Amino acid sequence: MVDFQQIAESFEPAIVNREFSVYFQPQYNHSTGALIGSEALVRWISPKYGFISPADFIPALEEMGVIPTLDLYVFEEVCRFLRKCIDEGKSLARISVNMSRNDILCEDYIERLEKLRVKYDVPTKLIHVELTETAAVAGPNVVINAIRKLHDLGYTVEMDDFGSGYSSLNVLKDIDFDVLKLDLKFIGGAIGSERGGTILSSVVRMAKWLKLPVIAEGVETIEQADFLKSVGCDYIQGYLYSKPIPAPEYEKLLSGKTIGSIVPQMNIDQFVDAGKFWNPASMETLIFSNFVGAASIVEVSNDFESLDILRVNQKYVRELGMNLSESEIISFKPYDTLEGESKRIYRETLRKVVATREEQECETWRIIKSECCGTERICIRSSIQIIGESKVSRLFYVMVRNITVEKNALETMRDSERRFKAASEQANIYYWEYSIATKEMRPCFRCQRDLGLPPLVRNYPEPLIENGTFPEDFADMYRDIMHQINGGAKRLEAIIPLTKERVPYHVRYTTEFDENGNPIKAYGSATKVVDK
Repeated sequence: MVDFQQIAESFEPAIVNREFSVYFQPQYNHSTGALIGSEALVRWISPKYGFISPADFIPALEEMGVIPTLDLYVFEEVCRFLRKCIDEGKSLARISVNMSRNDILCEDYIERLEKLRVKYDVPTKLIHVELTETAAVAGPNVVINAIRKLHDLGYTVEMDDFGSGYSSLNVLKDIDFDVLKLDLKFIGGAIGSERGGTILSSVVRMAKWLKLPVIAEGVETIEQADFLKSVGCDYIQGYLYSKPIPAPEYEKLLSGKTIGSIVPQMNIDQFVDAGKFWNPASMETLIFSNFVGAASIVEVSNDFESLDILRVNQKYVRELGMNLSESEIISFKPYDTLEGESKRIYRETLRKVVATREEQECETWRIIKSECCGTERICIRSSIQIIGESKVSRLFYVMVRNITVEKNALETMRDSERRFKAASEQANIYYWEYSIATKEMRPCFRCQRDLGLPPLVRNYPEPLIENGTFPEDFADMYRDIMHQINGGAKRLEAIIPLTKERVPYHVRYTTEFDENGNPIKAYGSATKVVDK
């Protein structure tokens, strides 16, 4: 192991003598096996001291303040390598180079970087710049200005080592990165555990909302890679696929592999900026929380087998009732609450939304449980529209209304109608409802079936006089009965021959009045007169 003094004395000669070598650690799309790029890493092989570990020389060079010199050396080596590949017509994949806190604080560092790129005439699309979290917290304004310069020059900027420190979320909130590199070390690699898996899944989901591709680094096992793929992270870097390799080996790799590219994992619908739903200051959140009805945002797997609630507003909480909290509702497994046929209906509605790209509506029965209120069966009307898609899932915006009371009332009314229908069949009674203000008559099912009446008769009783239901020689008598009802008669009855066969019926009317004593409706019935 070399000490600080030996490193300090050897550094400048090592730069001149090109003792530093650039190694490349490949990055892959685990779903397709395609090589998507690599990260450039520096190695120091000294003729005097042999292999010097980066863990030894990097901290020493940082303390000496010469890291920018080494990073520019590495950047030039990357440009030289890319130029060689371009000239020889080899396959090309972008390479990520590191930019440290010391580099950002070096006033002309980006300008010097750009001069090297121009010198070798390498397209900026082939070079990504990685900023570590420690670099990102060097000072928000300094970092923001540096990234703006890089963006203006056409570079893609990655946030490296996400999760390695405490300020990652603040950095993502404030700084415009293009790619997120997720460091598996921050959960100890334990993605198989419930907590580790939940954390990783949440980070990938957050990145989708921010429209950031995610590269997981430090992937060492097939179980880790498969889990990452299952939560929507396909891009991986680590010993599972390859350790860092010298340039000649990486060049051979380029010749034998399908080259891919990294793309954002969530394509937000062009009509809805769904990411703004997470910004508490945005107009979307203001509307979502205060002005729309009961609403939620849900994520559904592309095979429609998995459904998760991501967010609900307070109106949703109140609409569901049963004293449930927002966190309790989000913890639900929604498919488990749906009754058998309702589960099929909901899935089919989701599929129809995806197929038509239009809002669709459905009504489903659910079993909801809460600690304080027990178990309740409720009916929910859902209006669903799609707001985002990724390779593994889709986002939907769902407006809901609890229609349990209306559904139960309707069912009660239908039961009453069925019972009344059966009773009236036995009693051989015709009945109808007459609205005085509009002169509209609504006949019962037997009137419609036996007399051929429509569900609504306007300007009653004239159409029934015209079709002969009321014989012409009794028409004036019937008109007089209706005149009395319109004038406020409480009850009326008469024996009147009805239908063309002039069958005698006992006709009765009862009038309903409003709070001011004005007649509003009359209820009529007709019973066949039976000789005794």
